[in-house]
Amino acid sequence: MMPLVRRRFGSARGLARLALAQLELGVGGLASFQLRRPREVRRVVFVCLGNICRSAFAQQIAIGHGLAAASLGLSTTTGAPSPAEAIEAAQRQGVALHGHRATNLSDFTILPGDLLLAMEVRHARALRLRLPDRSDVQIALLGSWCSPPMPHLHDPFSLSADYFDTCFRRVRQAVDALHQTLRDAP
Repeated sequence: MMPLVRRRFGSARGLARLALAQLELGVGGLASFQLRRPREVRRVVFVCLGNICRSAFAQQIAIGHGLAAASLGLSTTTGAPSPAEAIEAAQRQGVALHGHRATNLSDFTILPGDLLLAMEVRHARALRLRLPDRSDVQIALLGSWCSPPMPHLHDPFSLSADYFDTCFRRVRQAVDALHQTLRDAP
């Protein structure tokens, strides 16, 4: 069973965090992290912890759709490159990450109309705490656009190549669906 867990969820911790997030989603505890005003979105900003894997990859997919996009990390070193494993996994998906450099939240300017898309519930909550008075931006969970919804997109950093591929496929699926949502907004 462990190889299946590692391939699909990254680790036992990834499976547990997803299960908890799914439970919270099921009882309505994540309703505040839904996109409510799609017509107001001017830029999509992908957020994770290090801004070297998930959010960096999501940014490139969004740019490929013609969206104004950026990415940042909640706890990273601005200027840090993506690791070789992320670059290789992105290449397997036809995406180039070799030129990406991380940006820490403290070095990023959040603009009115930004849609901040967190990879994990704890990231969304951290954003809400750091931006309590920003009613001009929205915070959502990127995995809400997966089918089925995945409110927790576990960090692939230092995990297997198989899980990197799984994670990046989920991120791509979510960004593709998000693009559709924004394009079709009434």
